[in-house]
Amino acid sequence: MMGDGEVLPGGVANAGRVTRIGGLVRRPAPPNAVVIHTLLEHLVAHGFDASRPQSLGDDGFELLSYLPGDVPIAPFPTWVNSEDTLRSVAGLVRRYHDAAASFVPPPGAAWNDDLADPAGGVLICHNDICLENVVFRGGLAAALLDFDFAAPGRPLWDVVQACRYWVPLTDPQLITASRGRLDPIARVAMFVDAYGLDAEDRIAFLDVLDEAETRSARFVAAQAAQGHSAFSWDDESQARYARKRAWIDRHREKLAMAITGHC
Repeated sequence: MMGDGEVLPGGVANAGRVTRIGGLVRRPAPPNAVVIHTLLEHLVAHGFDASRPQSLGDDGFELLSYLPGDVPIAPFPTWVNSEDTLRSVAGLVRRYHDAAASFVPPPGAAWNDDLADPAGGVLICHNDICLENVVFRGGLAAALLDFDFAAPGRPLWDVVQACRYWVPLTDPQLITASRGRLDPIARVAMFVDAYGLDAEDRIAFLDVLDEAETRSARFVAAQAAQGHSAFSWDDESQARYARKRAWIDRHREKLAMAITGHC
């Protein structure tokens, strides 16, 4: 029996249930942990820094290798807002996609479709590249955490999802105080440039953003309806979501110009 270890901060679904024990991390295992472990092993073998699976217990927990570095947790440190940080995250997403592109899922592989691309695809997208799921070293994005929502999709879907968190793509007046004063239009251009998004995907970006926003809202509403304390879909939450969508609609032309301006 391993010791209790150090409870790691952050997380939503597994908050308070992830512990570090020396060089290992013990966390609740997703239902498809065996498939996720296969993906993680592939990433490591192809030069992408990921947690290496160690074991899967009968107690519903898994052991993974610990990834050293800095993980931003709310209230977020000021460095997460820098342009260099944003570009480094875009570069990390690209490296992940390059490493994952050759992954062939085992027969019958099951995936969590809660945040998955409704159009499907051949790339196993991460789907949840939020601030708390990126490990930094020396000020640069170095690794990804938490592949529980990984599922097949288009690379563009993953890029859009990452932009939703890291730009972030919302009314600047809704951005939390710890993120500071940010310009989403300028920052989304920086992200797609740093990723190296091709011309076709730049044109499709805003339509995919609409799909991602709808998918995310349905996910949050479902989690709240199931009584998950980390999610809220009350009148205030719905008003914030409506305000975000309205801002995107009002600035659609400017966003499109910023995203496609370097095609």
